[in-house]
Amino acid sequence: MRDNAALRPHQTLAADSSSSFSVGTSRARSPRLSVIVTCWNYADYVVDAIESVIKQGRRDCELVVIDDGSTDNSWVEICRTGVRAYRTENGGQRLACLRGLQETTAPFVLFLDADDELLPGALTEILSRLDEDVAKLQFPLLRMDAQRRVISGPVPPLADFRGRQLAEHVLKTGDYTSPPTSGNVFRRDVCRFIEEADYERAVDGVILFVAPFMGDIISLSKPLGLYRVHGRNDSCFSGELNPIPLKREAERFEHRLEHLRRLLNEKDLGSRLVTADRAYFYQERSFYLAIANSVRVGVRQFLFLLTLLWAYPYSAKIKLSMSVFFVLTFLLSSERAKRVVSYRMQAQRRSALGLFKAIFRR
Repeated sequence: MRDNAALRPHQTLAADSSSSFSVGTSRARSPRLSVIVTCWNYADYVVDAIESVIKQGRRDCELVVIDDGSTDNSWVEICRTGVRAYRTENGGQRLACLRGLQETTAPFVLFLDADDELLPGALTEILSRLDEDVAKLQFPLLRMDAQRRVISGPVPPLADFRGRQLAEHVLKTGDYTSPPTSGNVFRRDVCRFIEEADYERAVDGVILFVAPFMGDIISLSKPLGLYRVHGRNDSCFSGELNPIPLKREAERFEHRLEHLRRLLNEKDLGSRLVTADRAYFYQERSFYLAIANSVRVGVRQFLFLLTLLWAYPYSAKIKLSMSVFFVLTFLLSSERAKRVVSYRMQAQRRSALGLFKAIFRR
């Protein structure tokens, strides 16, 4: 590994005191990749996720399933697959993933959500790209509905590249375009920063953004997985615009930036990291949150959002379309503004016609 001595994480993982037991096959002798499936009340989907890994036919990969204290039939369904699995008290995705790390050994890790799947040949494609200098590999996912019907193209659209150019991007903006949890593979030492992230229950937080400072990032344009969209997605915005997840996202961003700053201070880079109030993502979510709460956004705040948008490394086409969207939303009545923001944030194909219908829907 190169250039990451100053970002060495804690040497021990958080212990799990809950009872657990394993089922099924023994772990591979020298696995190259660990796939950790975490499940909470996804009995309808978890077997599909597990089978999508098993059908890859890779003997150099290990699979472990962590049931996070499900109260539905998930544990019974997991046991029927015969894979190695552990049941813990409910503590959230982060703690479930930490348990999965304790029970696996491979140098690279993929956290697969229990309602997602890998496409055929995904692990072969992934393993052909990994070496010790890679801190993270990312790939887009295809959205599917609860009945496994594909409802979108690759999300997010990614370009093929390898390198560390994202580090400078993170310093300037606090984020970068990254897939949902199931579209990321991390080198194991990067994963262990999850232990420190006690401010959130999810796993795809600070490790996404510290990775560019710890090694190469490989980005693939080819989709290698399926992201299931249904009414119970934690990150899904559906129906009426809800201020709760928007507020949660903004607060999570603030905590994550401060965590990242502490890590980067060890490389004398913390002072170069943007503050939350000057980050485009934070200001965008704050704009949506104000609309969700029926609060009129001031002109100064709105112009600052546009300034950050045009400084963000989007294409000119995206900047223009987002500017039109923001101006339209700013000028609309409160109820219509809520409808268009809700439309934009839903996991579906979006179009000018769809936006028009959202504005004038009664």
